[in-house]
Amino acid sequence: MIYTRKTPADVARSLAERGRQRARARDFAEDSWRRETFTLPRSAAREKAREFFQRFPKAAYMTEVERWRELEDGRIEFTMRRLPTAD
Repeated sequence: MIYTRKTPADVARSLAERGRQRARARDFAEDSWRRETFTLPRSAAREKAREFFQRFPKAAYMTEVERWRELEDGRIEFTMRRLPTAD
């Protein structure tokens, strides 16, 4: 069997990565929001957001535009967030 020597820095990096992986898994499991990301021209993005709010009303699903940004080519990238059900 071949053993490799690990420096304290190697051990620290390994432990830090393990902690990040556990945190990601925990955050994913606890987060009950449904998200959809779209990249569309400005007018189509507005229409898609309206459709999303009609399909999943804010009062029932807590629907919102979580984030958005304008890309260099003028298109809009946005993420819609909602609860999976409100029944």
